Amino acid sequence: MKTRFALTTAAFVLAATPALAQDLPKTHLKITGGLSNLTAYNDYEKPFWTKTITEQSKGQVTAEIKGFNEMGIKGPELLRLMGSGVIEFGTATLAYFASDNPINEAIDLAGLAPDVKTARDVTKTFEPVYAKLYGQGNNVKLLGISTYPAQVLFCNAEIKGLGDLKGKKVRTSSRTQADFVEALGGSSVTMAFGEVVPALQNKVVDCAITGSLSGYSAKWYEVSTHLVALPINWNQQIHAVNGKTWAGFKPEVQKFLQTQVDGLVNQIWDAAAKQTQEGYDCNTGAAACTQAVKGKMVLVQPSAADREQLKKIRDTVVAKWAQRCNAQCVSDFNATVGKQLGVVAKK
Repeated sequence: MKTRFALTTAAFVLAATPALAQDLPKTHLKITGGLSNLTAYNDYEKPFWTKTITEQSKGQVTAEIKGFNEMGIKGPELLRLMGSGVIEFGTATLAYFASDNPINEAIDLAGLAPDVKTARDVTKTFEPVYAKLYGQGNNVKLLGISTYPAQVLFCNAEIKGLGDLKGKKVRTSSRTQADFVEALGGSSVTMAFGEVVPALQNKVVDCAITGSLSGYSAKWYEVSTHLVALPINWNQQIHAVNGKTWAGFKPEVQKFLQTQVDGLVNQIWDAAAKQTQEGYDCNTGAAACTQAVKGKMVLVQPSAADREQLKKIRDTVVAKWAQRCNAQCVSDFNATVGKQLGVVAKK
């Protein structure tokens, strides 16, 4: 029996055809999943690997799963672990790798995609660049790119719009979010996701950025009062596999796995907009929230001025990013994302 390791995020997948499933060799997967305290893990990822994958393979593929927070693995090391084969399959947030190579920020710069459709279009446009980069430089085959719900602002004090971030301390999880906050006159504070609740509670930070539903799952509504319904960025994630591991699979196994990942990615993107809204609803206690526990935050709707300001900040963020990335990186951006959105990055 073969054992394959995987690290992935939320979603159900496209069913394999019965004929293909019957031809698969027996395979057992040990999964290191996403954060185990989030909705993405509990509602999508865990049931997918423990039930759905077995059903779709007619029992030929089975799996066990634990969140990476339960395994002692940290985000920034994931691509290297996949490249070396220590982790054979992996899914990880692109922002984890930004310090190694700023190109990993290219599709998720703050202000670049204020809605899920734009975010997905940008991702599709740039995906071939990542596929080439990871294949040649890291021995990693890219299988797909998915996303978390919109990354938005949670604040523990009254905020009426983006202008109110001036002078405030804001928890950020990426360089591009830090550039966004600083462009508004705020101070960026880097801290782990698990440290945010006490930091908000004790006024160590005034605001924090995360996915609207992730914040709900982590009970940020207990220590925050205002939620700004304006996507800053999306926090896309790669689904990938060690190159040698992939080459070692029989063609029918490759086809089955790629089909599953394609379905996984599609399901996650389709869910992103719904989950973003669910985060808004449940953090603020709206009637549309179907969760048992509802927050009481104030939902701040962005004004036309906020949206215009976001575009201006986007240009500042892109300009700063271009200085971090090399000439080829900037050229690839301008030929793909830049052309699509009418944005020009300059060294």
